[in-house]
Amino acid sequence: MSDTPPLLQVTNLCKVYRTRTASVTAFQGVSFTVHRGEVVCLLGPSGCGKSSLLLTIAGLQPADGGEVRLEGQPLREPHPQVGVVFQNPCLLPWRNVAGNIALGLQLRHQRLDSSQVRRRVHSVLCGVGLELFSRHYPHQLSGGMAQRVALARALVRKPVLLLLDEPFASLDAHTRQHLQCVLLQMVHQYATTCLMVTHDIDEALFLADRVLLMSARPGHIEQEWRVDVPHPRRYRDPQMLHLHATVMDHLARHSALNDSEKEVLDWVI
Repeated sequence: MSDTPPLLQVTNLCKVYRTRTASVTAFQGVSFTVHRGEVVCLLGPSGCGKSSLLLTIAGLQPADGGEVRLEGQPLREPHPQVGVVFQNPCLLPWRNVAGNIALGLQLRHQRLDSSQVRRRVHSVLCGVGLELFSRHYPHQLSGGMAQRVALARALVRKPVLLLLDEPFASLDAHTRQHLQCVLLQMVHQYATTCLMVTHDIDEALFLADRVLLMSARPGHIEQEWRVDVPHPRRYRDPQMLHLHATVMDHLARHSALNDSEKEVLDWVI
């Protein structure tokens, strides 16, 4: 995989938020690649700039330095081949499930007739297990169902790159594990490459081919692990437990500097 050109290349990326009186660096000097077909998880404590980094890669906010390239071309604004899924499903309450999913196919860059749209929507509905709920409205859905709609809405466009910002963070443990499996199944079915933000070590190890750890002072990539455990993975597999312990040991050693830095890593408990 490393012998092929990367699908996504992030080079020395930086983002600074400014007000009248102050400026805060969200992340700086961030460089990494994602190859076609990979699932890469971006792991880090709250406030380290993970979500800001994802928004910048998606072209939803400008960078203050560095560059992002998709298939070798600069990526500075939302791209039709890049899908984004947020923690909040962001469904339109006046559209039913099928209508919310079809929204991604009704943009100007898509030239599909109504029968093609229906086929594509039905296909992803079946993929996420919601084919019987196509006429339901967002207020009639559970949190897990709504997040499946959001995932289907992104995948119906058949993006080459799917960006996910903690999409399962607000769900209960059982629903979260189920949707992690749904995500892997859909990514494989649609041959989509994934970059996912998470603060959950187990989730990152369960999903990812590689895990990138962001530091909190300010955000940059400080460590990388490859997860060479075949799917389907089990949380309590000895290899998974060993990797979890390795990540935790790294965090413990790097959190021993002072009390304020220890507080930053409370998310691992």
